[in-house]
Amino acid sequence: MQFLISMHINPAVLDALTDEEKQALGEGHGKFMADCKASGEFVLTQALTDPSQAAVVSVRNGQPVVTDGPFLEAKEFLGGYYLVDVENRERAIELAAQIPDAGIEGLGVEVRQVMFSDGQLEA
Repeated sequence: MQFLISMHINPAVLDALTDEEKQALGEGHGKFMADCKASGEFVLTQALTDPSQAAVVSVRNGQPVVTDGPFLEAKEFLGGYYLVDVENRERAIELAAQIPDAGIEGLGVEVRQVMFSDGQLEA
């Protein structure tokens, strides 16, 4: 079963971290990825740019309309994700709890099962 573990970022929370806490956060992600690869559960990870660099696309009267910036104005945004292939939801939650963001108040880690997948990703 594949699960998307998404990390929801609050820039104010990250900015308030000390340099040592930021370094520990990065090292924690490195360890998490190494452990998931070693267990064979790692599929993919992606980090996303700040929402200020986003483009929102809609079609009106058959023409694309592009607006710069995020779709929603919110203090939190999707910062990245891990795609894992695990035996069950409980294991996905267990892995999500190992992501360092889960231990920082004001940051969020969400687990959702993948319903449909197509493309070149292979678990």
